[in-house]
Amino acid sequence: MIYLDNNATTRLDPRVLDAMMPFLTDNFANAASTHPFGLSAHEAIKTARQQVADLLGCETHELVFTSGATEAINLAIKGVVENYQNRGRHIVTVQTEHKAVLDVCGYLEKHGRFGDPIEVTYLPVQPDGLLDLDVVKAAIRPDTILVSVMLVNNETGVIQPIKEIAQLAHEVGALFMTDATQAVGKLPIDVDTLGIDLLAFSAHKFYGPKGVGGLFIRQRRPNKVKLEALLHGGGHERGLRSGTLNVPGIVGMGTAASLVETQYIASHSRQPKPSGHETQRIASLRDRLEKALLTIPGTRVNGNQTHRLYNVTNIYSENCDSDALIMGLEGMAVSNGSACTAASIDPSHVLMAMGLNETEAFSCLRFSLGRFTTDAEITAAINGVKSVVDELRALLG
Repeated sequence: MIYLDNNATTRLDPRVLDAMMPFLTDNFANAASTHPFGLSAHEAIKTARQQVADLLGCETHELVFTSGATEAINLAIKGVVENYQNRGRHIVTVQTEHKAVLDVCGYLEKHGRFGDPIEVTYLPVQPDGLLDLDVVKAAIRPDTILVSVMLVNNETGVIQPIKEIAQLAHEVGALFMTDATQAVGKLPIDVDTLGIDLLAFSAHKFYGPKGVGGLFIRQRRPNKVKLEALLHGGGHERGLRSGTLNVPGIVGMGTAASLVETQYIASHSRQPKPSGHETQRIASLRDRLEKALLTIPGTRVNGNQTHRLYNVTNIYSENCDSDALIMGLEGMAVSNGSACTAASIDPSHVLMAMGLNETEAFSCLRFSLGRFTTDAEITAAINGVKSVVDELRALLG
């Protein structure tokens, strides 16, 4: 299998599995137990919390562990609405956000949260997927309580100017949140430098286990955030996320964060890595793949190619249905949209928001590379895609 779908999920790094194994076997205690066995698990949680905090540039008490980014996003948005509704009931987000954000906002528009429905402004993007800062500024109002803009788009890799957007939000006293699921572990992130108040992430996007993630909640000036809990029953995670902690998952996430922070990306707390580190190698492979595929007539890249994550390319191929392409690429894993939109037969809302029509949106593939992608796999992928495109176009005459 040639796996080029790393934005959907990543392979568990063997070193992460090694760190998790003791907590899946002999050291199985509940981290909330007060006996020595439980205290050992608690210490492992503390270590993991510090490892994740180091990656994000935050304090350990500003992290709440969740089952993943979707739960973190629900906790953040609903928690803000419930706690800040006396100040306003308006949210600003973007048409190209992940469904975890869009669906929560849609729910709040219809049902509200312990009160009247919430008003949501969905910002349009430019044809390259970037926001126009003037449009953002015009949409933020005195009664805006939250601006939510994802750092990196999961389908195109487009990187939004969130530092500038956070400043615009803070000018009216609104909080700024980012879904950083595709960015954590791939880009250096410092929540203070970027002005982030809330940040959601998942471990399985940076070579950690599935079923665990977290939410950064700023607890320092200037914007100390107060949320209301979604889950009640035990008061775990400072009362914000009750439930027995997933010790092996959290340990794995901490190890994955530590590996990224110490070995792979130029983080806020360390010197830039040598030129041969992971990001440069993956970027070189992505560029080689993209350059070769763009030699196919009728192809183009979707999204801004300057402000973009280094591991992903989203390519339109004229007269080539993406599902047919995927079926023809036997032994290769690529995507035609977000894997988090279960069983969807609709065209990509991201690409449609960027101005593609339905036919065009159904003719695009996302290739997302990762730590374990090899040069030989890229060569095979190039040859495979070219061959299948030729076959499909031959069928159309």
